[in-house]
Amino acid sequence: MKRAWSQTIRLQELSKGPVKVRLEPDAETRALIAKEIGLESLPALTADITVHAWLDGAEILGQFDAVVEQVCGVSLDAFEQSLTADIEFRVVPAGSPNAPAESEAATVELEFDPDEPDPPDVLADEEIDLSAYLIEQLALEIDPFPRKPGAVFDYTPDTADLSPFAALKKLKGEGE
Repeated sequence: MKRAWSQTIRLQELSKGPVKVRLEPDAETRALIAKEIGLESLPALTADITVHAWLDGAEILGQFDAVVEQVCGVSLDAFEQSLTADIEFRVVPAGSPNAPAESEAATVELEFDPDEPDPPDVLADEEIDLSAYLIEQLALEIDPFPRKPGAVFDYTPDTADLSPFAALKKLKGEGE
């Protein structure tokens, strides 16, 4: 899938030490990202990321700040919400001994511990697309059921007799 935005570094750049990157897409790119992840708009997005060597791959650490515009699931009004979250991913090159084995994962039932770090992603080549990891983390932080502050779901069901015999009573009353 072609992404709306790409900001990459190569694994070999980490041999000189950690690489610090500030990601700040322009308005046009933010509009494409918003469309890609199902937002009304993305008024602001910045991230400060540090990438350093980890085993034979890299560790991506940082934090992002964003303002997202979503539609309230109760009132259907658009509203903006600020998000701040940490970014933490590990990647290894294809063929790495530290890569999770696909054949084992397919045949063995894995136990999931939410407190344990995720297994490293396997890179297709020597490039790490930092923007893809930022967009992924942003998408994970977005509330799938957004509710505008102060929006209240106010529903009172009809209190009429809802039994199956209520319809018969109505028919009997009409027939007399």
